[in-house]
Amino acid sequence: MNRRHFLIASGVAIVAAVTGAFFANRRTALQSASQDAVKALFDREWFSPDQKPISTQDWKNKVLVVNFWASWCPPCVEEMPALDKIQGEYDPKKMLIVGIGIDSPSNIRQFIETTIISYPIVLGGLGGNDINKMLGNPSGALPFTVVINAKGNIAGTKLGKISEDELRKLIKEAI
Repeated sequence: MNRRHFLIASGVAIVAAVTGAFFANRRTALQSASQDAVKALFDREWFSPDQKPISTQDWKNKVLVVNFWASWCPPCVEEMPALDKIQGEYDPKKMLIVGIGIDSPSNIRQFIETTIISYPIVLGGLGGNDINKMLGNPSGALPFTVVINAKGNIAGTKLGKISEDELRKLIKEAI
């Protein structure tokens, strides 16, 4: 009888744990982004770290990888070499990676002075984090990567540090 009770209790505990994990994941799961979110990304006025306006026209009609990051976010910094490497493998007229810094302008400027990054970095601030959320990341957690195809449709997203292989797969699906 004790063994039977133990097995039943174990089964109930496993079901409860799986159910709890399911609902916890559901609350924080990425929401699908609308075309309005992509439009908002392109319509927003963006600035380079030295406060110069950035034209989003250069972001259109190509595969666009948008990476939301911050200098204080270790996984964000860890994934940058992979992003930089992959950008170097593509013609920027066909595939462009853009880093949107959700950080203060001074922190971003200081960071890029000491870090080699070949893809464009723009200032995001709080408005950038609003776009981050609109693109399917309701928590605003970082890093968050969105891949948009040349037609302006979201091809994929990744919350958390993205690997080279994951990014290559998303880009390939978007091309």
